[in-house]
Amino acid sequence: MDERYNYRDSDIDLQELIEIIPFFKGIPEDSLQLVTAHVVTRNHPPNQVILLENDWGGSVYFILDGWVKIRTYNADGKDITLNIIGKGEIFGEMAALDEVPRSTDVITLVPTKICSIPSQDFLNLIHTEPLAGVRLAQLMATRLRQVNRRLRLREADSMARVVDTIIFLAEGQGIQGKNGLELPNLPHREISSLSGLARETVTRVLTKLEKRGLIHRDQNTMCLLDVQALERMIN
Repeated sequence: MDERYNYRDSDIDLQELIEIIPFFKGIPEDSLQLVTAHVVTRNHPPNQVILLENDWGGSVYFILDGWVKIRTYNADGKDITLNIIGKGEIFGEMAALDEVPRSTDVITLVPTKICSIPSQDFLNLIHTEPLAGVRLAQLMATRLRQVNRRLRLREADSMARVVDTIIFLAEGQGIQGKNGLELPNLPHREISSLSGLARETVTRVLTKLEKRGLIHRDQNTMCLLDVQALERMIN
């Protein structure tokens, strides 16, 4: 395996961590020093499994850079992408909270840097810092709204479903660029799985959006040129 990856580093700059991870902002520094005392960071290559369904949860994870997908399986054994999350996001917290095996797989989509914190350290923070508990509740509420949004659109046409998916990704990880909201140009199979559409359908819809001047794609980036116009297509 490439030596650049799976590099382990026990030291992490606390201020850098606070700037990257919104969950930690506003929490007293002495509490953060405790919760990060045993933090470990690793660099992972694309398509590497970070967590497996039914594993026991010994850590909570924070994405410092890159993207991962949250995956499960249907009754026929077909994999289903539940979410795609990126820089600043948290995962693995549910297994830490209810002390049961993990309910999903987590796989990197691009080169990704992740830090992990022992579950007990994370739980101690939740128990001692009210703001951390509020942040966790907000995270749960946001993810519930995301699920509800996707359920509302499951009977919509393919155009609306693809547009909703790319807006959803841009809202979470988009960066305001010179010409619009930019996000990594993920493989069509990932947008396909997240939207519940065939990959060929996703490719066809994205091509139509590009011809209409609503998005622009290059090898690494998708730029949403007119977010308001895109939002009107799903409302």
